[in-house]
Amino acid sequence: MTLAIPHNQRLPLAIAALGFLFLGLFLLYPLFNVFGASLLDPDGERLTFANYVKVLGRPFYRGAIANTLGIGIAATVITTLLAVPLAFALARLPIPGKGALLALAATPLVLPSFVSAYAIVLLLGRSGIVTQWLQSWGIGFGSIYGGGGIVLVYVLTLYPYVLLPTLAAFKSVDVSMEEAAQGLGSSPGRTVRTVTLPIVLPAVLAGALLVFIETLENFGVPFVLAEDLPIFAVEAFKLFIGETAPNPASAGVLGVLLILTTTLVLLVQRRFLSKRRFATNARKTPPLLRIGTGLRIAATAYCWLIVLLALVPFFAIVVLSFMEFRGPVLHPNFSLANFGFLFDRALRPLGNTLLFASLAALLATLVGVPVGYVVTRWRNGVATVLDVVATLPFAVAGTVLAIGFVVSFNAGFLVLTGGPLILVLAYTVRKIPFAVRSASAIVHQIDPSLEEASISLGRSPLQTLLRIVVPLMLGGIVSGIVLTWVTVASELSATVVLYSGPWRTLTVVMFQSLEGGGAGIATAAASTLIVVTLVPIALLHRLVRRYELA
Repeated sequence: MTLAIPHNQRLPLAIAALGFLFLGLFLLYPLFNVFGASLLDPDGERLTFANYVKVLGRPFYRGAIANTLGIGIAATVITTLLAVPLAFALARLPIPGKGALLALAATPLVLPSFVSAYAIVLLLGRSGIVTQWLQSWGIGFGSIYGGGGIVLVYVLTLYPYVLLPTLAAFKSVDVSMEEAAQGLGSSPGRTVRTVTLPIVLPAVLAGALLVFIETLENFGVPFVLAEDLPIFAVEAFKLFIGETAPNPASAGVLGVLLILTTTLVLLVQRRFLSKRRFATNARKTPPLLRIGTGLRIAATAYCWLIVLLALVPFFAIVVLSFMEFRGPVLHPNFSLANFGFLFDRALRPLGNTLLFASLAALLATLVGVPVGYVVTRWRNGVATVLDVVATLPFAVAGTVLAIGFVVSFNAGFLVLTGGPLILVLAYTVRKIPFAVRSASAIVHQIDPSLEEASISLGRSPLQTLLRIVVPLMLGGIVSGIVLTWVTVASELSATVVLYSGPWRTLTVVMFQSLEGGGAGIATAAASTLIVVTLVPIALLHRLVRRYELA
């Protein structure tokens, strides 16, 4: 006897099955091989909970967990409070120079976070340029190292995670709901607070979740700025590369705790969203709001202030790349030697960076967008599990996932190590949450009755998805592509483990140069990466503008 599957359930079931197959092979299987070690003794022979008792019993590691959560919460709250008004102003207010603002706002994602942290050290460190200038005027300056400096870098580099999906959501709001509220006597400000903001809340929460998870797994920024402050991901990374026993037990414990923390946050968010309705019947982008001259000037100043402050590390890196470095020592003399050394050694890494970013963005979109649709529309236990699994990559340090890839695909039925495909697959898995969360945030705002009407008129669920839903999701899809492309181009943690000689990327060139005292080559590589990624970002935003005006 065969169990008949309802016609309207076949498409989500097929998408879920393909999603589980991809994520099971390239995410869960490597993690099982790595983090299963947390329940084995150092020799990998016997099951034991002693690893958890050992790690959690030490105040040092409990402090690392507390520090990481405190920094993550502070960075997420501050980033959200800054990014939501910025998204609203860019979406709904007549701000001059929007095209430039939108292009510049996505730029912080281009620069690897550890390079942003290094730029802050060059400016505000103990011997930094700004620090020395202030001291020459007798002005004391507190240390940039520690929790405060880490939060500062996170806010400057991660605010686009909240900005881009929230901006797309503001542009998808049904203006008739605002008109109805104002027709009942609500002021424009109160309408925004009580009508517009609740509608875009899924996008805000999706972006905030990405920020929080990124702070949990990031090891580049605290590696540069934490000094003696223990941080979760850094300690897991050190344990993993430092354990000499066959089984990386202690690192596995910290990895499992990272995953559990992220899963808990995701489930809380999903439970909140499942109890509320956010769908609207928007057919076109809402018009700009009419505001007075004073408010327009204030909004414009706010937008440019946030964007330009976030670009300070970029300006510093670009300027410093044209100065003379002798090893790690900076001399304020104009020089092109850094770029000469770079292009003698790094033309192929530049091509690798562009190729890998493009392939990973395409693959992550093809996998992540259908998954984002299913986890939003198909509310049951299967969708919940798929949602959790699709968000797990952000809870895993890239280095740990990469080691799982090496362990899993170095022999056996699928050998990938040593070639470029292992890098593309690792990047895709790491960035799938961008596509899933961006697509999910927009699907929350699409009224299901549109799909029901299409199906009732004879269209299949697949045709309805491709012809009705996907065009309405375009804003979220493009946001996901932008986020994926620029973050893959700046990916470091997985790359340093997986690359082989001919497959280096620009971020590996930067990291090796900084580690080897070649700060000049590192700044030149960072400047090159900024330039080459601005072009596709500008083209994508141009395509979005044409779509909106069509």
